[in-house]
Amino acid sequence: MTEARITELLEIAQEAAAAGAAVLAERDEVAPTGTVLTEDQSGVKTKSSESDLVTDFDRRAEEAVREAISRRRPQDTISGEEYGTTEVDNPSGYRWSIDPLDGTTNFVRGIAYYGTSVGLQGPDGTWLVGVVNAPALNRIWWGVKGHGSFTSRGTNEPVRLVGPTGDPHAGLLATGFGYDPARREQQTATVADMLTGFGNLRRLGAAALDICMVADGTLDAYAEYGIWEHDWAAAAVIAEEAGVPVRRPAAANSAEAPDWCVVGHLGMEHSQLLPTPTGL
Repeated sequence: MTEARITELLEIAQEAAAAGAAVLAERDEVAPTGTVLTEDQSGVKTKSSESDLVTDFDRRAEEAVREAISRRRPQDTISGEEYGTTEVDNPSGYRWSIDPLDGTTNFVRGIAYYGTSVGLQGPDGTWLVGVVNAPALNRIWWGVKGHGSFTSRGTNEPVRLVGPTGDPHAGLLATGFGYDPARREQQTATVADMLTGFGNLRRLGAAALDICMVADGTLDAYAEYGIWEHDWAAAAVIAEEAGVPVRRPAAANSAEAPDWCVVGHLGMEHSQLLPTPTGL
């Protein structure tokens, strides 16, 4: 791709992520930070379980992201968490994978770890661009294939990311757990094995932010079973461009083909993570 095309695609991704984050930033107009949103305030509903939540903010943020992309790239395909994949006539071959609100439970409960994630895949299947915008943290991460990854807070100058630099044995492993009790039990056992190579564990509740924090060295590694493509699409580009090894799940649809997403060095072979019991 030409430099002009790269610049254009990154600008669109940043604009789209900012549009979604602007919707999420409206939360403080509804309820003070640190307080739980009610159904009347956010339209919060459940999806796969009582703890798997979706809100009107999720839907409105995805609409804002889609509009920002479609306005400038009307021939691109868009895949999103809330509205699925939108096909277009005469598709360009480029496909956007978006998560309008990564960390919905955190968002509902007033915990600051949530954001909008926008990733772009090229016609040959290569992931090209990733942007993650976390409005409550006033923090943005972004990366472009072959051009590095960066972060900035507020109006501060961007900082290039280089991944973790400390000793993992004194460092932090990040993970998350599924909503299904049987899957969670299996994940817990596997994560306990991983943890022998780290100083401690963090579970922030937003996969994209976890992965970005490995890219910027806040965390040392991340591993989670059963997350969807929209969870990792953008952040995986950011981590790779920071020099961090990434194992993407084999399939986009976690419900049909759950798999491990691994970012960073676990101190164990990926083959030791598998097999996970069928159906979990």
